[in-house]
Amino acid sequence: MTKRIFLLPIILLTISFMSGNAVQAQSLKLNQKTFNMSINGTTNVHNFETKVTQAGGDLVISDKKVQSFSVEIPVKGIKSNEKLMDTKTYEAFDADKNPRITFKSTDVNSLKVDGSDINVSVTGNMTIAGVTRKVTIIAAGKTVKPGVYEFKGSIPVKMTDYKMKPPTAMLGVMKVGDDIKLKFDVTFEGAAIN
Repeated sequence: MTKRIFLLPIILLTISFMSGNAVQAQSLKLNQKTFNMSINGTTNVHNFETKVTQAGGDLVISDKKVQSFSVEIPVKGIKSNEKLMDTKTYEAFDADKNPRITFKSTDVNSLKVDGSDINVSVTGNMTIAGVTRKVTIIAAGKTVKPGVYEFKGSIPVKMTDYKMKPPTAMLGVMKVGDDIKLKFDVTFEGAAIN
């Protein structure tokens, strides 16, 4: 009986601690209705821009620190309104074997909050066409309202770094440049974070 009475405060303290941690971790979801992403690049004929029409993402914050950040883009959700260009894009990504582009954070390099402005630098693993490389994403953000956070930025990508062959068209006359840029303007929403 004495042992049970002695253990009771420890059990209650453990439950309280676990509950406190559960409350502190907050998950924000990428707003799929308001996000704006595009892939921009060049060819020897003209510049191009394709739209990312589908994406998902999670931002987890615990104890006022970013714990994890991830984004997923279905390759076949990349659209240009030109069937040939879309076909060439999916071939370059080998979309049937590698249907998604993903980013998962490994380190938060910096996070600066000044009023409603948020500047963040995150390093993580980006997987494109089945190849994973470490990249750093720098984003400028702001608090739109409690629980709603907007981030803008761009990520430079060299296709050959991911073993992708830059597409060609018109019997090789039109050639896409190796360097492309993924631009983003995204909003993450969830419970208000202090």
